[in-house]
Amino acid sequence: MLEIVYEDAHYVAINKPNGLLVHRTRIAEEKKEFALQMLRDQLGLRLHPLHRLDRGTSGVLLFAKNAEAATPLVKAFQERQPDKTYLAIVRGYAPEVGTIDWPIRPDRDNNLKEPQEAVTHFERLGTVELPIPVGRYQTARYSFVKIKPETGRMHQIRRHFGHIRHYIIGDKKHGDWRHNLMFLEQLKSDTLLLHAAALSFVHPFTEEKIEINASLPPNMRRLCEQFSWAYSPEM
Repeated sequence: MLEIVYEDAHYVAINKPNGLLVHRTRIAEEKKEFALQMLRDQLGLRLHPLHRLDRGTSGVLLFAKNAEAATPLVKAFQERQPDKTYLAIVRGYAPEVGTIDWPIRPDRDNNLKEPQEAVTHFERLGTVELPIPVGRYQTARYSFVKIKPETGRMHQIRRHFGHIRHYIIGDKKHGDWRHNLMFLEQLKSDTLLLHAAALSFVHPFTEEKIEINASLPPNMRRLCEQFSWAYSPEM
């Protein structure tokens, strides 16, 4: 059963676990479980996804309960109005604060040909140095970061942190395989360490500001505790 972190007459949000697709895609026809279908079955309602999270990313995922409720929020996401906060564990000591302003080339399945504007803001929350050799270094350094994407391109956060060489741990496509392997073998961590911790938006029908938080998944929470990093969805 999916964890519901917000629900009213118009909307419902879950804390999506790692590894679960939002909905069926052409490249994942063999998968039988999708967040959209699972939540439809759980609530007995026809739902409309309002945004997406990568399969490996956990955290807040918002749905509308009908088409009328979906329309204004789809428009709001297109206009970048909802405020999104992510937490991630990345390679190296990231800068204390920073902005990544780097256009992203569309995925090859996208009809667009020109790079798209993409902006990501971040803040470092903690660091750790582990006495474990990785590559040519005798120790391994990592950072816990809070991320605020200004735009919402496909794989934006993963690609942006790859661009600045602070790869998100567990990212098989845009990350560093040596650090992924170390986390798997030495720390028993087999998930993408990227979590959609919070989402806020102005409710189209009540004009109330809605703030939705999702707790860290077990593996990421365990690592934060091991590294003595304080955390909460509101960070």
